[in-house]
Amino acid sequence: MAFLLSGCATAPAPEEAPGELFADHLFGPSTATLTEAEIFGLTPAMKAYVKEVQRHRRGREIRRALFEALYQRDGLQLEYDSALTRTAAQAFAARQGNCLSLVIMTAALASEMNIPVVFQDMPVDDAWSRSGDLYFNSGHVNLKLGRILRESVSSYDSATYMVVDFQPPPDRRPVEGNPISRQTVVAMFMNNRAAEALARDRFDEAYWWSRHAIVADPSLLYAYNTLAVVYRRHGNPAMAERTLRWALDREPKSTMVLNNLAQLLDAEGRKAEATVLRERLARLQPVTPFYYFNLGRTAMAMGDWQRARQLFERELQRDPDYHEFHAWLAAALRQLGDHRRADQHIKRAMATSTTRTDHALYAAKLDRLRAHAAQTPSQ
Repeated sequence: MAFLLSGCATAPAPEEAPGELFADHLFGPSTATLTEAEIFGLTPAMKAYVKEVQRHRRGREIRRALFEALYQRDGLQLEYDSALTRTAAQAFAARQGNCLSLVIMTAALASEMNIPVVFQDMPVDDAWSRSGDLYFNSGHVNLKLGRILRESVSSYDSATYMVVDFQPPPDRRPVEGNPISRQTVVAMFMNNRAAEALARDRFDEAYWWSRHAIVADPSLLYAYNTLAVVYRRHGNPAMAERTLRWALDREPKSTMVLNNLAQLLDAEGRKAEATVLRERLARLQPVTPFYYFNLGRTAMAMGDWQRARQLFERELQRDPDYHEFHAWLAAALRQLGDHRRADQHIKRAMATSTTRTDHALYAAKLDRLRAHAAQTPSQ
């Protein structure tokens, strides 16, 4: 059974957080206590770093000095790592973070320098990842650094800005995003933390993070989907259904909500209702995320390496940059004796992996693959 979640994304105009969707009594006390100030807060080391950048700007515009200090090779040496959504302070200390963490850290440092910041939700094709039976749809956020016109932080030249993007489009062409508020970024942070807690089966923590996300920005409909998955995984199907229907009323074309609601109704034995939703879903999304990938894994389990190869290649046509598709295709190719192509796809899995753990795993697999190929007589 798969449950669909989402990361960075936005939704329609804000409204009041619906209290009828919360069920605090079903969960333990909250341990999710980070405030906006704590998410964006600077440590003494970060403040010292800001002063160092200002001291060594050498006549450069201040935002250019910050950008180069952070992201050039002789700077902080930041790494992209999607394993955890970090606060600004945590990302700075670790020198790594996912796109949202690095955006938050950069914004915090820029604000300390009185550089105007504009957050943007970027229009991107759906990019999916998974953790066990949870499937994540990750949106994308970047930020713009404004050029200060006067000492007032609220006064900047909107026509002249610098875009900071940790996952720029492959063709590098500039794409205009949708401006979002700092409060929406806070809600995204909390929603990410909820999804990460869910992936570890920490349901109390996941509930409070998703609840806080909704309170922070009631317009972030993906947070309601996350809350519904928490209820479902925690064994509260009635609350899950109420939350999903609330979200679907406000976003009728959400394939994620439709899919999760159809799964819930199926599990409840309400097949006719589920079928109606699946027909509606099929019109919006003819092929669900990971469809060919899951068929490929089934073929692998049955020892049908050729069919598995074909299915993994088909999934890669939909998303050529997801590491796990390359890794499984490499496994099928190895079984077929095509060690050269298996080597290529394991290297591609390493290149597209988003955590140090995955990168190390694929590096070890590549070593084993090459050792095996060296021991195999040429045909």
